[in-house]
This record gives sequence, C-alpha cells and structure tokens, in this order.
Amino acid sequence: MPGIYLGAILFSLAGMIAIDIKYHLPLRTAPGRTVLAVALGTAFFLAWDVLGIVTGVFVKGDSPLFVGIDLAPHLPLEEIFFLIFLSYLTIVLWTVFDRRAGNRDASARAADSREEHAP
Repeated sequence: MPGIYLGAILFSLAGMIAIDIKYHLPLRTAPGRTVLAVALGTAFFLAWDVLGIVTGVFVKGDSPLFVGIDLAPHLPLEEIFFLIFLSYLTIVLWTVFDRRAGNRDASARAADSREEHAP
C-alpha cells in the first residue's frame, strides 16, 4: 500500500504538534525560533543524506510503502518529512527535559530556602 510510511510520519508529526500545543512547548511559546531550528536541522540532515548518497553509503531500498516520488536518486519524498519530524521531535524533547530539570532546580531552591528560614 503506497503512502503508508509517509502517512505514519505525518500522523506522528501531527501528534507531536498536538502535544506541543497542549503543553505549551516550543512551537507554541516560540514559533519563529522553532520553525527556524527545524529548518536548520532538516537542512543539516539533508546535507548529510546527500553526502551519504554521493559516497554510496546511503541507497534507497525498494518498498511498497513508499509513495514512489524521488526528489533525487536515492532520496524519496518521505525522507524530507522524516527529517522534519526528527528535528522537531528533538526540539520538543529538549524542551521537555529542560523544563523538568528547571522544575527540579526550582524545587531544590525552594527546599533550601525553607530550611534557611526555619526556626
């Protein structure tokens, strides 16, 4: 069934966007920076892919799950959307872990403050 792989990537991307919006993660709080970071990450990994294709390290396999559109030899359309998803997922996860670390630091500072002011 052609298109299942691309559909899975787009479904996953939509899920990440929904999580982002619900929990006020990077796209909701800083949309411009998020789009720029995703674009830069995607461009970096696309250059990496092109280098791998040119050197013969990366080759496109045959799969009935691909749409069948190649942007270049050994570079299927799905790869661009996968790289967008990968870059966006990284930014969302970074934000979640950074926020959790910040909450732990804030909790530790509050506990220290309570101990200093205790009679």
